[in-house]
Amino acid sequence: MSASRRSGTTDELGPDGPEPERDGSDGSDLLAALLDGMDAALCAFDADGVVTHWNREAERILGWSADEAVGRRGLAGWAVRSADAEEVEGRLMSAMHAPGRQVHEFALLTKDGGRVLVRMQSAAVRGPDGKPAGVYCAFSEVHTQIDLERSIALSEALFEDASWGVVLVDVDLRPAVVNAHAARALGTGRTSVLGRPLGELLTQGVEELESALQHVLAEGAPPAPAEVWVTVRAPEGERRRCWRSGFLRLASPLAEEPVPLGVGWLFQDVTEAKQSEQEASLLRFRTQQLHRASRAAAECEDPAEAATIHLDFALAGFADHALIDRVAGGALTEAETEGPVRLVRVAETPSGAPGPSKLAGRAGLPVRYAEGHPALQCVERVGALRASAGTVPPEQAREWALARQWPPDAVHALCAVLRSRGRTLGVVTFLRGAGRSAFERSDAMYAEDVAVRIAASLDLAGLSDEE
Repeated sequence: MSASRRSGTTDELGPDGPEPERDGSDGSDLLAALLDGMDAALCAFDADGVVTHWNREAERILGWSADEAVGRRGLAGWAVRSADAEEVEGRLMSAMHAPGRQVHEFALLTKDGGRVLVRMQSAAVRGPDGKPAGVYCAFSEVHTQIDLERSIALSEALFEDASWGVVLVDVDLRPAVVNAHAARALGTGRTSVLGRPLGELLTQGVEELESALQHVLAEGAPPAPAEVWVTVRAPEGERRRCWRSGFLRLASPLAEEPVPLGVGWLFQDVTEAKQSEQEASLLRFRTQQLHRASRAAAECEDPAEAATIHLDFALAGFADHALIDRVAGGALTEAETEGPVRLVRVAETPSGAPGPSKLAGRAGLPVRYAEGHPALQCVERVGALRASAGTVPPEQAREWALARQWPPDAVHALCAVLRSRGRTLGVVTFLRGAGRSAFERSDAMYAEDVAVRIAASLDLAGLSDEE
């Protein structure tokens, strides 16, 4: 009853009247429910060492029920061996006069006679006057505690010292926790990345990565790692990277039904390894193409046809179009290349539908190449030359190609000089469309290998015509 009602007055809660009697059973039931719902085993002793509380987890571990445990004095003979009881009980009851909590490891007895090694935390229970009134003890099996500690230690190590990226992504597909390695890979700090959409961190590969995360949330972890190519938006510029990624669906251990908390994303940068693998694979393919072309060209009676065979085999996976231009009037020595040069079209690939290269230029009319054309520069330099329209609108790229007498869809060009017996015979030009990347140095080396074979065939064709 409130103080106002004890004095016989009426307060704001309503008219004065009798209150129901409270016997404290609700509080006892609540306490019992709390104790039985704990994940840790719990027991308590009064100042005389008599067991006053014993929850269900303690019953599960040792097998003694609350009815069997509560009211016993000490643990000797039933929960602890008699030989060890004095030491164990002394250490437990000493917590009444010690500050804070104490941690011990004991071997307790189970009801069926077995032994269980437990880790126990004990602390004093104080009465209303502040004096020690007993001890409460919470304990769990040592291997369970060690497993928990290992899990915590592993989690901390992953987010501090791991040599691969670790990111916890929430159900909204936003980073919630990021380790140092992942932050460096993303080109930002550990805190600045939190809560930001992945699209703000990556310019390419976002759709593929988010699709993988959504799949994991819905279906679970994939059976094997996945390799994802992304472009990272970093302060120093965009970087193309390949991340070998593993995904784990995270679910709450406290819920009866598995409730997804997000996705654990672990990745390792394998860009250099993938690039080396791709380069080796490309080199093997190109070597095989050169070998096949040589075998096929050896069966051609016409050396000019053999030159087109080399051209066709070189196009596979390398370029969209190719042209062979021969020097008008015969081969040139290095001294003769200093003057004006005219080129005659010898062979070309179809500019429309794909097909084999066709011989052309039987009339011997020179191609209308303007001064400074890449093919003419290639003859003057006696070396390979690369050209590109760059990142321009499609209409400007079309004008760029037509001005150089190339198919209108050409965007990137690579010219390689045709040399045989110390003379310049002409130029072979490889062209790529907008769907391909620009030619690189390794491409120029391959083009020069093809040019050597084409030049030998054209030189043999010239000798045959002279005969």
